[in-house]
Amino acid sequence: MIAQAIIDGLIAGTMIGLGAIGITLTYSILRFANFAHGELISWGAYAALSVSSALATLHAPLAAPLGPFSFGWSLPLGLVVSMALTGLLALLVDVLLFGRLRARGGAVIILVMAGFGAALTLRSLLEFLVTTRPAYFTDALQIAMKLGIGARATPDQLLSLGVSALLVFAVHLLLTRTAVGRAMRAVSENRALAALAGVDVRQTIRIVWLLGAALAAVAGVMAGLLVQIRPHMGHDLLLPLFAAAILGGIGSVPGAMLGGLIVGLAEALSVQVIGAEWRAAGAFVILVGVLLLRPQGLFGRAA
Repeated sequence: MIAQAIIDGLIAGTMIGLGAIGITLTYSILRFANFAHGELISWGAYAALSVSSALATLHAPLAAPLGPFSFGWSLPLGLVVSMALTGLLALLVDVLLFGRLRARGGAVIILVMAGFGAALTLRSLLEFLVTTRPAYFTDALQIAMKLGIGARATPDQLLSLGVSALLVFAVHLLLTRTAVGRAMRAVSENRALAALAGVDVRQTIRIVWLLGAALAAVAGVMAGLLVQIRPHMGHDLLLPLFAAAILGGIGSVPGAMLGGLIVGLAEALSVQVIGAEWRAAGAFVILVGVLLLRPQGLFGRAA
């Protein structure tokens, strides 16, 4: 039973970690906690569902399952479009709201409260468009495979682990081996000095929004594929996302994913040992513990 809880926790942790990367990048560059980030997960999932359904309607073979998986080519294609659309949504929110507040020299608390307002607006608009009924990418049933350690997992679940590992590695390479990544790290260290050195700060901020939103869309699709899609799915993940970002250390991509895995494991083991009603408490306990004992997180630097 413990082995199964560990597998379930790792799978949930990958979704949390992908979402936490967007939060940690946004905070390290813009210096505020974006509470609207969870809604990007929901919008990304529904965008992928809409595009996938449209493609399957236009060309039915695209919906045929790929090998052992429960979905066809329509979902990966829908995910790519969803990543772009979710990125554009994040840019639109920044242009209409956060960018204007930054230009006026708004205090951090103003940006945080604006994030709350943006989250409520996006969630309410999504509920208006799609209703509150849960939706699914596919109605195909999968048989969980034995992993040889007293645990089981479906092909979709194993795929989510692999995709998450590849994305984290890709983002890490982007930040450490490319000019874009060096610009992002420079802006994170000192925006004024980065601008004097020739870094296009506005362009860097746009890239951060696009990257964080794209990863949020992937997390939303993974969550929807493994569980279900709901307008509140991003809101429900918000506390675990912040717990993972703070645990890993603000600005650290590997730290955010590791934090997500730890939070996912804590939630799964809480269900196994204490009870399902204590699942959400696991992330809260971790968040409070990190803030008290190591505020800079596992890979963060002390102030």
